[in-house]
Amino acid sequence: MRAMKIASLLPATALALALTFVSTDALAWGAQGHRLVARIAETRLTPQAQADVDRLLAGEPDPTLHAIAPWADQLRAKDPGLGKRSAGWHYVNIGEDDCHYQVQKHCTDGNCVVEALKAQTAILGDRSKSDAERAQALKFVVHFAGDIHQPMHAGYGHDKGGNDFQVQFNNRGTNLHSLWDSGMLNEQKLDDDQYFKRLMALPAPKVGKRSSIATDAVEWAEASCRIAIAPGVYPTRRTLGPEYTATYRPIAEQELRLAGERLAVLLNATLGKR
Repeated sequence: MRAMKIASLLPATALALALTFVSTDALAWGAQGHRLVARIAETRLTPQAQADVDRLLAGEPDPTLHAIAPWADQLRAKDPGLGKRSAGWHYVNIGEDDCHYQVQKHCTDGNCVVEALKAQTAILGDRSKSDAERAQALKFVVHFAGDIHQPMHAGYGHDKGGNDFQVQFNNRGTNLHSLWDSGMLNEQKLDDDQYFKRLMALPAPKVGKRSSIATDAVEWAEASCRIAIAPGVYPTRRTLGPEYTATYRPIAEQELRLAGERLAVLLNATLGKR
């Protein structure tokens, strides 16, 4: 009741702006972005990797990578304990250190996306683990492969990856993190099928063969960070419009495509082991 009374005293515009800020979560790419990363990966899986995916996800309502891709962002509601425990696994803050990752400094107790991706990949590839453990690890791997390619999830710590950097975008209050998560993508008003076709029409990125997830995860995070701290990504003017998206949405889309391609290489290597 007290909250309702306070809200009633706020001007309508201020209330709308406040609700916008409150509802903004530190998610990477939003649900659509994560589904798109997984859909790209699905087109590249080897028969052996696909068979393992099908078996591990057999109990899911929709046993596909793209359906489970947003799962890790839904844990706060579905499994609060696991959601709290894994909250720090979605990002790493290395912008203040010129994007040079140092595990002792940036990832205490493995609590960042770099080490979480390594750890969950190891569980996924360990055939001595139960199917339930490996299925959960698969969900994390699919999700974190998306997270680590979202530049704000590897950027600055002082503003929580752009969450505290408020902007006006198309006459609405938001923050830089949310803008990169989904704001620039949503502006296209494309459904998953349409956006998937758009991303697959981009020039195929060079991903090569996976060397080691231990080195790959670090390289991916550092490359994402370099995007986040590049001049212009943090605008000098806080009111943004088409000129910002014209520059940076293509970069976000390239990152989505790259994440999907790399996820496929990672899954093929991990699930190809016997």
